[in-house]
Amino acid sequence: MVNPMAASLKLAFCGTPSFAVPTLEALLAAGHEIALVVSQPDRPVGRAQQLTAPAVKQSALAVGLPVTQPEKIRSNAEFRAQLEAIAPDAIVVVAYGRIIPPWMLALPRLGCINLHGSLLPKYRGAAPIQWAVAMGDAFTGNTTMLLEEGLDTGPILLQQTVEIARNQTAVDLFDLLAHAGAPLVVDTLTGLADGTLHHQPQNHSFATFAPLLDREDGRMDFAARAAIELKNRWRGFQPWPGAFTTLDGKKLIVHRMELANSPHLAEAPSVGPGQLHIENQRMLVACAEDTWLDLLELQLEGKKRNTAAEFLRGTPLASGARLGAPTP
Repeated sequence: MVNPMAASLKLAFCGTPSFAVPTLEALLAAGHEIALVVSQPDRPVGRAQQLTAPAVKQSALAVGLPVTQPEKIRSNAEFRAQLEAIAPDAIVVVAYGRIIPPWMLALPRLGCINLHGSLLPKYRGAAPIQWAVAMGDAFTGNTTMLLEEGLDTGPILLQQTVEIARNQTAVDLFDLLAHAGAPLVVDTLTGLADGTLHHQPQNHSFATFAPLLDREDGRMDFAARAAIELKNRWRGFQPWPGAFTTLDGKKLIVHRMELANSPHLAEAPSVGPGQLHIENQRMLVACAEDTWLDLLELQLEGKKRNTAAEFLRGTPLASGARLGAPTP
């Protein structure tokens, strides 16, 4: 619970995407002074490659906060002088996307406080929310910690647990964790400032890694993964790289899918992983461990997104047609 009587702190805030915005807003609502907002530079976005400000910058400017966007921070003398002149009590880091250099770690009296979207030491790295969903976890959460030079290895301050619903995607969970984590950061600062909160070291033997996603993470491997694994990866890898395979050498994006439990599948002809069973305008694909997926919405390379029934009207397929590369 946020303490409305907590003393105001002078802060620098480092964040870039929308995940960080609720924390910035919560810090302001709690009465803290945001002396500087640090965000990554504007980047080209979309097909038109229009230069677009990150969400944190947009939010900060809307309420008149000073913003800086250095391309590099480790050896940036101008940026260092700017932060040292501010002398913040703490630096709050939420999805900033840059490694915080030693000189920044040592600058504030309360340290550099990070909000990380997992229950550390599980899922250290750049994509903790996506991997928690992709691995089929039932729970995840937020951790506030003191940053140090290692990757997400710093001492834990506070944690909260959040349930992952069965059909929840990473996009859903991003929003949930962003809003749940904002008051956790406020409470963390309150506890550090009044001396009631003490950090605990992580148990490094339980650490797991959540690497940055790659396009190939979205490729569906029907021979190696059961249907539930493929669906979980699709849920986790939203909005990118999603889930895709190939049909006759063309990329086939699967926009929606569900586990298939039709009793007729037990009577279907013997098929190998990746082969289709067409049933009542449904596209059912065989996966590892004798499991099946129902492909609900698809998009073939160069075509528009369609339901399975619409897809079959435009691309007639028979049972036995294969998705992806043939099994060796």
